[in-house]
Amino acid sequence: MAGADRLFAMGGAQAIAALAYGTGRVPRVDKIVGPGNRYVVAAKRLVYGTVGIDGLAGPTETMIIADGSASPRLLAADLLAQAEHGPDSEPWLLSPDRALLERVEAELSRQLQDLPRAEVARQALEKGGLVLTKDLEEAFALANLYAPEHLSLALSDPLPWLEKVQNAGGVFLGEGSPEALGDYIAGPSHVMPTSGTARFQGGLAVRDFLKVIPVVGLSEAAARELAKKGALLARAEGLEGHARSLDLRR
Repeated sequence: MAGADRLFAMGGAQAIAALAYGTGRVPRVDKIVGPGNRYVVAAKRLVYGTVGIDGLAGPTETMIIADGSASPRLLAADLLAQAEHGPDSEPWLLSPDRALLERVEAELSRQLQDLPRAEVARQALEKGGLVLTKDLEEAFALANLYAPEHLSLALSDPLPWLEKVQNAGGVFLGEGSPEALGDYIAGPSHVMPTSGTARFQGGLAVRDFLKVIPVVGLSEAAARELAKKGALLARAEGLEGHARSLDLRR
């Protein structure tokens, strides 16, 4: 239905190399997209320029901004859901409510007791943390500096705060929209920018499978008018050949 006519069951850095350079069975491609482990990311970095890539996805990041209306139990569960990805994950909770942060800290200890990947989650929690902010404005300012892959707004009324978000891979509004749903079933994509790259790019989307080819087609009158200005710029830059090419159109 999407127009794909070939599938290759392969993975790892060797799959990136095969797609970038081609093999006897795998044709070389123009662009490689999608996430992978640290070896896949390193391979994508190496082949960039030979092929296009969508970005370099690092360890997962989740930042939650919460107010006093949020459930400590849910906040702790959402932090652990991301912490268990790996020891280099970064789960953060920002709130101006000290009592809420204290209750979340107690919930984290309780929920870690029977979490199968508790040791992994503990290491990740040490990389992230619970941050007391002056107010919600400061929390959003910090979030925009950090540019998290996932930004969850556990606020009583999150929608009016959405306009404060400048840098985030994806935003999850309210406790009813947990990031774990985004991991699995809430689309359209869950390949999102990490390591601060949300400052200048978004998640994998249809645009990553498209490219723009500009087309210039001028009338004779338009060409004459533009050639005068173009020749001035060319001579100012010291490119006489360009200027003469344009002079011939005047």
